[in-house]
Amino acid sequence: MVLFSQGENCWRETYAEKASCLVDGEAYFSALRKAMLAAKETIYILGWDINSRFRLVRDKPQDNLPEQLREFLNALVERNPKLEIYIIAWDYSPLLALDREWLAEYKLKHSTHSRIHFIMQTTGVFGASHHQKVAVIDDSLAFSGGLDLTFGRWDTPAHAVNDKRRCDEGEGNIPRPYHDVQVMVNGDCAKALGDLVRSRWNEATGQQLARPSPWMLWLESVDADFINCEIGISLTQPESKLQPESRHVEQLFLDMIDAAEEYIYIENQYLTADKFGNALKSSLMKSSGPVIVVVTPYNTNGWLSQYTMDVLRSRMIDTLREADKHDRLRIFYPRIPHADEDHALNVHSKVMIVDDRMVRIGSSNLNNRSMGLDSECDLTPLTNPKENGERARAFLNRLLAEHLAVSSCELDAQWQKHAQLTKVIEELQGGERTLITLKPKVSEQVNRNVPDKALVDPEAPVDAGQLREILVPDEARKSAAGRLMLGGLVLLTLLALFVIWRWTPLSEWIEVGKLVSEIEWLNSTLYGPAVAVATVAIGGLIAIPITLLIVAIMLVFGSIEGAVYGFLGSVSCAVLGYVAGQSLGQEFTRKIAGRKLNQVSRQLSKQGVMTVVIVRLIPIAPFVIINMVAGASHINLRDFTVGSIIGLIPGTVALAILTDGVIRAASEPSAYHLILVALLLAALGILTVAMRHWLLKFKNRL
Repeated sequence: MVLFSQGENCWRETYAEKASCLVDGEAYFSALRKAMLAAKETIYILGWDINSRFRLVRDKPQDNLPEQLREFLNALVERNPKLEIYIIAWDYSPLLALDREWLAEYKLKHSTHSRIHFIMQTTGVFGASHHQKVAVIDDSLAFSGGLDLTFGRWDTPAHAVNDKRRCDEGEGNIPRPYHDVQVMVNGDCAKALGDLVRSRWNEATGQQLARPSPWMLWLESVDADFINCEIGISLTQPESKLQPESRHVEQLFLDMIDAAEEYIYIENQYLTADKFGNALKSSLMKSSGPVIVVVTPYNTNGWLSQYTMDVLRSRMIDTLREADKHDRLRIFYPRIPHADEDHALNVHSKVMIVDDRMVRIGSSNLNNRSMGLDSECDLTPLTNPKENGERARAFLNRLLAEHLAVSSCELDAQWQKHAQLTKVIEELQGGERTLITLKPKVSEQVNRNVPDKALVDPEAPVDAGQLREILVPDEARKSAAGRLMLGGLVLLTLLALFVIWRWTPLSEWIEVGKLVSEIEWLNSTLYGPAVAVATVAIGGLIAIPITLLIVAIMLVFGSIEGAVYGFLGSVSCAVLGYVAGQSLGQEFTRKIAGRKLNQVSRQLSKQGVMTVVIVRLIPIAPFVIINMVAGASHINLRDFTVGSIIGLIPGTVALAILTDGVIRAASEPSAYHLILVALLLAALGILTVAMRHWLLKFKNRL
């Protein structure tokens, strides 16, 4: 059959002697480790996330090499002097920082062998991520799908709720069961995926990597699901300065739905993509057409996703069920024994099988982001009835057998009896582990509160103008004067508060002693640290001098703990102020903020992180005003946050040292402690003068 159109629904039309579908993390990570052991010249890895401590296998490895990824990669290059390893991870959004390994670049770049090359790559597009999950060995064997080399991905087809092997670092809470699929290919397809990685490396570094010499590589321990097959590689790439837009992923989905005759089987984490949903709706409304089976998680991972993407999914499901006039749609979630809502199986796989002819496995979710915003990579082996038709059905049966907890013989018997996918599933439902019809539970209030899909799940980069159109009502957009007045009022109010706190009788309320007495109760409560952080963040937002707040927190909690809470509060205050300035826009800053602050805004957009560091060390305006001006400038949130963290550390450390000295001198007023405080003050004064002198030239340009 003719399906692929290069440049339209695929990036490359390739060929593989063998291809195998690796179901769940245990199968993929074990195969990947064996493949990396066989590498002669190069190992390439692309990931949305990566963790240096991730263990590819959970039982003691028979190769006697280290279990953790970083040590394992080091061992590989140490024993093979010709091997070079290249790893590209997405330079993620700060919003994901708590879920990522800290100092990953240091651990995988600076603390590894010189022949392990690691970079974190940005997309260059606001709101986009690099979502491709690819590994390539010598351009001879390659893997692509939905699995990253990071925590929470390893699992077996049993998906036992209490399987302690899913714990990535010894004891602790057992992560949620996790279902995913990766495809392994060789031949020209593997070579093409090597080209993909090399193009990403060139975009990120400007360095052209040489092609390795491919050789015939396959893992004898892995059976091939498909042989001698045509494979299309489909990409999503948003338009940027470095590359044109590619929407192969989306177009191939539409073409596969259009080509379907008997059934469409889908496993996916999400179900919110507009064009995909419309294509399914059109298929369902026809008097005759394929049955459609969707397997998706009971709920997605994390409260934020559950209150956004799950709501959008619920809306899509309602639309599809309303269109299903001929009873051809089934939407299920897998039920596993002993699992509550928090431990329901996370269906993270991205699989689509059509008519025993097309098997698609990749990284793309069925959401708008994967259609046009995030980088994605899907592989689609084409089958034919003579050689691979039975193999496609066998792969489908493997997935159904896992979800329904039945044998392949039981599935074969039902296929012979009914010859229709929905009836086969319905005949085998009902066990403790099975597929259950998904009936999303979304309250009306939550549904009303979730914003438009264009903001939560955009299908293309959203510029500032579009974002303003989404967030700001038409009436407000029509009045430029109103926006200007609002921005001016905000800035004037903050400046007025700053003056009030500093130079009116109200300033007595925020003397250190009174602040300490007001917040001393926090030290005896469990939630005291959180309230302390919030106190600094909110107090700074309303222009209370942030230094006094931090000193008070240190006096209550001690210099070390107080410094940590004060630092976190200061960074939080900076980010909140940035967001406030961003929402008000650049126009009010230009017209209201004044010449000096406008110079800061321009400098921020040019110099980024370094300018933020300088402004933190040599403040030229109140803390909250600087934050808002940064938000209204062209500097991105990541650079602003990094610069603020770097710039706030010296002052916080200095305050901690000084406060600790004062506390000691007050509790033990000896000549030693008094001299120590004096020396500390002198040292801090000298450092301050030296730093300001060093930064004077830069300051004069602001």
